[in-house]
Amino acid sequence: MDRFVILMLAALLAPLLVHGGVAAQTADPTQPPPGLMPRAEGEPEPGPPPGPELQSVLVSREPGGRRVAVISGEMVRQGSRWQGALVEKVGENEVVLRRGKARQVLRLYPKPAAAATRTEQQ
Repeated sequence: MDRFVILMLAALLAPLLVHGGVAAQTADPTQPPPGLMPRAEGEPEPGPPPGPELQSVLVSREPGGRRVAVISGEMVRQGSRWQGALVEKVGENEVVLRRGKARQVLRLYPKPAAAATRTEQQ
């Protein structure tokens, strides 16, 4: 009987020991974001943002329905202007910006490296 009780206690306490190890590996949710933490000595300054980022797209299924996108946190409609560029087209996965003769395509999902290489070689 005593052996049975000891085995049952061991079986019940074993998951608690494992859980403690997993909890030690997770980040502390009360810590500020890494960008607000003081940098270590010799750590480089963070660079400027990489450019406009397409974050979301909303395209109505109805013909002539609205086409809206969120670019770097700002909501824009097809045909409107964003930071001096005309929002020429809002597609399901991309937005086309035009500044004069220059076109810039922002994509929700980057092209796979193999597909991008094939396109450039053609």
